[in-house]
Amino acid sequence: MQFELVSKFTPTGDQPKAIEMLTKNVRAGIPHQVLLGVTGSGKTFSASNVIARTQLPTLVISPNKTLAAQLYQEFREFFPRNSVHYFVSYYDYYQPEAYIPQTDTYIEKDAKINETLDRLRHEAAQEVLSRRDVIVVASVSCIYNIGSPTEYRDISLEIRAGQRRKEFLSRLTLLQYERNDIDFAPGKFRMRGDVLEIFSVTGKELIRLEFDGDLIEQISLASLADSKAISPSFKPLQGAYRLFPAKFWVTDEKKLKIAMVNIRTELEEHLRALKSQNKLVEAQRLEQRTNYDLEMIQESGYCHGIENYSRHFEFRKPGDPPYTMLDYFASSAKDGKFLVLVDESHLTLPQIRAMSAQDRIRKESLVQHGFRLPSAIDNRPLTFDEFLERVSQAIYISATPSAFEKEKANKHIAEQIIRPTGLLEPEIEIRPTGNQMEDVIGEIQSYKKKNQRVLVLTLTKRLSEEIADFLTQRGINVQWLHSEIKTLERPAILEKFRRGEFDVLVGINLLREGLDLPEVALVAILDADKEGFLRNDTTLIQTMGRAARHIEGKAILYADKITGSMERAIAEIHRRREIQRAYNAEHGLTPQAIQKEIRSWELLEQQHKHETAVAEFGAVQDIKLLEKEMKEAAKDMDFERAAEIRDLISKIKKKLENSRPTRLEETKNYDTKKMP
Repeated sequence: MQFELVSKFTPTGDQPKAIEMLTKNVRAGIPHQVLLGVTGSGKTFSASNVIARTQLPTLVISPNKTLAAQLYQEFREFFPRNSVHYFVSYYDYYQPEAYIPQTDTYIEKDAKINETLDRLRHEAAQEVLSRRDVIVVASVSCIYNIGSPTEYRDISLEIRAGQRRKEFLSRLTLLQYERNDIDFAPGKFRMRGDVLEIFSVTGKELIRLEFDGDLIEQISLASLADSKAISPSFKPLQGAYRLFPAKFWVTDEKKLKIAMVNIRTELEEHLRALKSQNKLVEAQRLEQRTNYDLEMIQESGYCHGIENYSRHFEFRKPGDPPYTMLDYFASSAKDGKFLVLVDESHLTLPQIRAMSAQDRIRKESLVQHGFRLPSAIDNRPLTFDEFLERVSQAIYISATPSAFEKEKANKHIAEQIIRPTGLLEPEIEIRPTGNQMEDVIGEIQSYKKKNQRVLVLTLTKRLSEEIADFLTQRGINVQWLHSEIKTLERPAILEKFRRGEFDVLVGINLLREGLDLPEVALVAILDADKEGFLRNDTTLIQTMGRAARHIEGKAILYADKITGSMERAIAEIHRRREIQRAYNAEHGLTPQAIQKEIRSWELLEQQHKHETAVAEFGAVQDIKLLEKEMKEAAKDMDFERAAEIRDLISKIKKKLENSRPTRLEETKNYDTKKMP
């Protein structure tokens, strides 16, 4: 299927020139380009036009999950008939495994996997391997190892009529599908007489197999895309159905046996090395941990932390790069050609550059002290050079591209300085920091009367929460937003902000690049004269740009001195403002307010389907109230709801019992253990 762009807009201003230049260069095979566009100039619309004209599968890389969610929604609107997917880290909470030699402290891996995000990752991978009209909007987690695309595709199971029951069930469990006749969820299957039902790992389909004796007689499918899973309607399928694995690291039995032999060989070699260094405790620890993992893999085909053995399962040489989403695109794209859009590249590329070095330092400590085999180091993100090698054609998108992107692109830089709406850059005012909070409150009250929103930017997470509490005490409807908010909840907060459920949003980094909030008329930047990453010229330009989508946009910088960063940022904003003003005068363009539909965040709604009582009572700490609700649910024979509330009560009681300060609290809830 071809990409089909659907939009009521047509390219205007300097968009046509930028689109034409980018498209021509992509077709000519130019490897690196830059789209330099100011806030509100329609960079996503231009990028969508390039995708539609080049017809290339596209990976969009965003610097954070919040912006990725916004881009995902926008691309879904531009390409409603094509395959658009969201691929970010599936952890709600993640604490990596680590060892601190100075204090002999082992920090065990602790993570909470979000099942909705996990399903979306599988859906993205499967669609990339199955079709060409695919766009994947990802965070930088797309450069992490997810296993071989060839193995993922080849081990998939083609279900056909006539297959034998025993052999089929053996293959199904090899793909890590688990039998559960009660809690039927994605990645599970259930048996009812001669009927077997499989819940696809993407959560989008149910597959029903009807057996005649020992053979599959009929295959039926039920689509769950409309979220009506209570009474799915099955339709007979003519032909075969391809079922992909329930987990990324899956291999067939023959390769599994060879991989386990290779793991044992590496274990023996490293044990000899540790013993030769008189590291007897480390050797004993490594032998015990590795043998336990091997037993688990042999019995079930999986173990906790199996990704640390991925080099052996994928038969990679030491030091070879891992398989990432980039490899999935390369393996399925025609002639290996696909397009990479690096959004907010001035932020995204430095993240990619730093990830592999940080990961290696942590892993080396684990290897040296007997917690992991040396091959665990090869379960890693791509290095920056490896990333660039895998990107055949890239467009770096930013209002403030760095010297690296400009140098890579050479002369291939398309500019979008003109806003089709005619909106100017925000007015800028500098005020002293003395009594800045009282001044901010006065401004908030003024803008609230006009039904306009306000962003308040501070320097730390703790300060953002304290400022939000302070404003609440002063009768202001406010919310804070930073990285502690769960992935799928962040877009929902922005949606409520736009709808006017609260008037002020306080934050740090997440309120910078790319966020499309046309209701925001004021950006208040506290302590603007504190030089550093959060107050350099690039950051200030991006932050002030959040008010550029409003016809009365204004930015107030609270500072007692004008730093070099402030001076450069203000000069650039004034330069862009004058360019837009001149364009408006030349073309008789009157600035118009942006009218943008407020979208519901569908992915959070999908998750909440499975979190009824938890979502309703998660913040409640009154045990008596919860016990009353639990009894009411039991009285109504809603036993699942009653059990969920019971579990919440147990958690609260446990929390109260452990409320005394402990060393765990002092170490930020790390699971610390003194190792021998």
